Amino acid sequence: MAQTETARRRDRIVNLLSTYGELSATALSDMLGVTVQTLRSDLRALDDARVVRRRHGGATLASATENISYQPRLAVSRDEKDRIGTAVAGLIPDGASLALGTGTTVEAVARSLTGHARLTVATNNIHAVLALRSAQDISLLLAGGKVRLRDLDLIGAESAEFFAGLRLEYTIFSVGGLSTAGDLLDFNLDEIRARKAIAAAGQQRILVIDHAKIGRPAPHAWGRLQEIDLVVCGGSLPPELKADATARGAQVIEV
Repeated sequence: MAQTETARRRDRIVNLLSTYGELSATALSDMLGVTVQTLRSDLRALDDARVVRRRHGGATLASATENISYQPRLAVSRDEKDRIGTAVAGLIPDGASLALGTGTTVEAVARSLTGHARLTVATNNIHAVLALRSAQDISLLLAGGKVRLRDLDLIGAESAEFFAGLRLEYTIFSVGGLSTAGDLLDFNLDEIRARKAIAAAGQQRILVIDHAKIGRPAPHAWGRLQEIDLVVCGGSLPPELKADATARGAQVIEV
């Protein structure tokens, strides 16, 4: 229980820093109702994981020009990502064809799909392949190209070409960040090329994001939330953004 409470509090720290940019340890401790000593312990752990950067008695998120590495991202919003995975898996029938993109939230979806049968899954995410290896009668298609060892995924030109030739029922992908205006944001152009190809390969496009992505900056904008068919997110979208998305036909599920 204590570990879960700690993980949730650290998720909230990430979310607050996403919203405010930089906060002092005292301000964060007041917002979260914990002692400054507890808060500083949290910041040390998040700094060691390269999720935040401590500075002058406070903290900011890690650099917006580069995403944090894969293993530290697994620890951010873990419970929330599992809820997202469960929600998405509940929408996918046995026998469906789908594409899975990269990232820890998509990996959580893959873990939740292991109880399904007769799936056809195309992916550039090696973590998703490993998560799905126990699924029943599954057909797995893996994109080619150069492996990005930090994240165990494939995001180059070959990956984009692989998805461009597919026509599937569902595509499930995440983003590096989501602006409060609804811009889909990411950290590098190869990643964007792969995400665009994945999004275009499916009849229904499903975006999965944890709350730490909402309002999180990243250098490249490549699409709009309002163009997505279904958004499954942790926490709550800004009310105006949610209203705009639903008015344009997008379905929003908050878990």
